[in-house]
Amino acid sequence: MAIKEQPKSPRFRIIANILLAVSGLFLLLNLFLPGLFASGPAGVPYSLFIHQVQEGEVSRVSVGQNQILYQLKTENAEPGQVFSTTPIFDLELPKLLEQKGIEFAATPPPKNSWITTLLSWVIPPLIFIGIWQFFLARGGGGGGPQGVLSIGKSKAKVYVEGESAKITFADVAGVEEAKTELVEIVDFLKTPGRFTQIGARIPKGVLLVGPPGTGKTLLAKAVAGEAGVPFFSISGSEFVELFVGVGSSRVRDLFEQAKKQAPCIVFIDELDAIGKSRSSNGFYGGNDEREQTLNQLLTEMDGFAAGDATVIVLAATNRPEVLDPALLRPGRFDRQVLVDRPDLSDREAILKIHAQKVKLGDDVNLKAIATRTPGFAGADLANLVNEAALLAARNLRESVAQEDFAEAIERVVAGLEKKSRVMNETEKKIVAYHEVGHAMVGALTTGNGRVEKISIIPRGMAALGYTLQLPTEDRFLMNEEELRGQIATLLGGRSAEEIVFNSITTGASNDLQRATDLAERMVTAYGMSKVLGPLAYQQGQQPMFLGNGAANPRRAVSEDTSKAIDSEVKEIVETAHEQALNILRENRDLLEAIATQLLETEVIEGEKLHSLLSQVKRVALHN
Repeated sequence: MAIKEQPKSPRFRIIANILLAVSGLFLLLNLFLPGLFASGPAGVPYSLFIHQVQEGEVSRVSVGQNQILYQLKTENAEPGQVFSTTPIFDLELPKLLEQKGIEFAATPPPKNSWITTLLSWVIPPLIFIGIWQFFLARGGGGGGPQGVLSIGKSKAKVYVEGESAKITFADVAGVEEAKTELVEIVDFLKTPGRFTQIGARIPKGVLLVGPPGTGKTLLAKAVAGEAGVPFFSISGSEFVELFVGVGSSRVRDLFEQAKKQAPCIVFIDELDAIGKSRSSNGFYGGNDEREQTLNQLLTEMDGFAAGDATVIVLAATNRPEVLDPALLRPGRFDRQVLVDRPDLSDREAILKIHAQKVKLGDDVNLKAIATRTPGFAGADLANLVNEAALLAARNLRESVAQEDFAEAIERVVAGLEKKSRVMNETEKKIVAYHEVGHAMVGALTTGNGRVEKISIIPRGMAALGYTLQLPTEDRFLMNEEELRGQIATLLGGRSAEEIVFNSITTGASNDLQRATDLAERMVTAYGMSKVLGPLAYQQGQQPMFLGNGAANPRRAVSEDTSKAIDSEVKEIVETAHEQALNILRENRDLLEAIATQLLETEVIEGEKLHSLLSQVKRVALHN
């Protein structure tokens, strides 16, 4: 698919406008200052003029406001020669001229002809028009795609079938269910008669819903590529401008262009920018421009299907919960297609597509990489492959090795290594015991991934060390015991500091925050409290695909219920804390051995780490 270029304004229009302005200015100066570009009479000092008058050498004088013109007698100068001088306020001059018998007169003010008067009214507007045309031409020709007068025109990019390779479903992996839904759209665009002859109606709108980076835009382009039809692409934010009415004008212009090229596809990315519910704040009348744009979009989706024009609207959003109900009703966006994060097999398929662009070594195992990247979206996996290729090039390798992918995963998850950050021996020892505490508790508790690496090399902005745990399989549900195990693992680092140093540091602040948030969700969202029962105490509907980093705010509850929630959260965290302490006390010798080895090598991973953690003695997880 290739972008259809808009014609640009010719350069000669700009040059012609500049010449028009310059010539008009020259003509204006020549009309109003005719003496500026012509030679005048010879100028003399005023004192010389008075001397010549007193000596009787002057024959005639013309006194004007700005100059005095005079002629000398024939014996003193050439016949017809005119001299000029600058007048000085001299009331005695007329008397002197009369005494000497010199003919003199006052020069009348110049009278403009009707042609000069007409030009004085015509030339300035012409100059202004020329300058205005110049700036319009620089902006794209007035009505062009970038011109001043094109504010109400659609900014959609038009992709038509060209020489460049088009995107098809073969270029999209990991979303098989979504592709199956969209194949029907492609079949209708290719062979609409097969559907219309039996009275079937194709959906007018298809809404692609999913987290960021899962390939919604790529899927829309693949639909256009498979069908071989024009593809209009625009972001929802491009409709809204400062001036009221511009957004609705652009919607009308977009669908008018689409009708002319039907059958075609209109793709609106980030639909929530203009499609938010008009009563989301509890009352009507919010952003007037956005609401007018939304109303126009609703009208166009109802109206453009009349006739033979086949225009299908694809839209993408990661916030379906905020969309206006009028958009989602049958007849508009009839069908919603979920584009979720890929599972294990889908991640492997996505890695194979992106790995085709790089040189892979013989030791690369894409399935192992897919296993170590749970929760990664398609964009994350593309970034991972590129990061591994950059690492291989930096290390002067001819191909990308498995260790490059392993390092790339750590860079994406934990951040860059900060080897320049030097810790003193005391801090280094505290970090070592802290990370070993996480690893030993995580090795015994359920609900955690397999511990693959322990490091005390600082990474990212704040991490002084880290413990890398990777899941052995994709999980979609977790029970209460597994969640309690996760909280115990988070508190393993702080527990190790208590046992070894009999004190605590600020290094566990993030662990405490995550453990508290998880415990609060267990009580308020998951109903895992015997005291409070199967009730939900979180407030409102949270963003579906935008993460859940902190505990959801509580709804309005009584004082007794709030106290009960706090008591239950505290009980869960304290119980997990005791579990971590029991595990580390029971394995104190092993804790010392692993920490000592970690201080020497700074990193423990692979089979060596698995062998050490297999020696951890099991203890009861509940008191």
